[in-house]
Amino acid sequence: MAGKLSKINLNDYKPLREVIFNTLREAIIVGELKPGERLMEVQLAEKMGVSRTPVREAIRKLELEGLVNMIPRKGAHVAELSVKDIMDVLEVRSSLDGLATALSAERITEEEIKELKHVYTQFVTYVEKENLNGAIKKDVEFHDVIYRSSRNDKLIQISNNLREQVQRFRVIYLKDYSSPKELIKEHLDIYEAIVNKDSQRAQIAAESHIKNQEAAIISSMKHIR
Repeated sequence: MAGKLSKINLNDYKPLREVIFNTLREAIIVGELKPGERLMEVQLAEKMGVSRTPVREAIRKLELEGLVNMIPRKGAHVAELSVKDIMDVLEVRSSLDGLATALSAERITEEEIKELKHVYTQFVTYVEKENLNGAIKKDVEFHDVIYRSSRNDKLIQISNNLREQVQRFRVIYLKDYSSPKELIKEHLDIYEAIVNKDSQRAQIAAESHIKNQEAAIISSMKHIR
């Protein structure tokens, strides 16, 4: 269990409970702690070199975020990912991304366009090199620039509330996507629509990207099962 978890940095300036929480949440999001896996306080505490109390507190907080389920008489388990979960979250994200991208096409600054191009170029490099962690990071940054340039704080806030759940799906999507060229093209379509100030095309490209993501994730999950 939790084979890649290691002792945490006790010199971190953040409170210990926050460091443990972030460490476990990241392990769940990137798939080191897999859906359905049991979270045993003693083993987790030993692997991270801490006491059980902050681990227990972190698990309870992860339950509130929907990343952990408490099962009677069986303890804490990493929340499973169901096809319905994916469809529900991505249905919402499709609308949010579509709106954010359309607004970005109307409101983005020249400086933000340069930033978006830079992030896109880095994303392409990581995808071509099959660097999953790098691709995930740049994919997040790419969409963050778009949301920021939408100039809609409420839209950004709502999107942030789905961040952890979306990130779990993003890892599956980028890890198992069968066509890197198509993945790169989808991001290029979004970028070009924004640069050309074409809000309608931008919205369609963003929504299409999410639909393709949903299909790829569901296909991957069925294959695993």
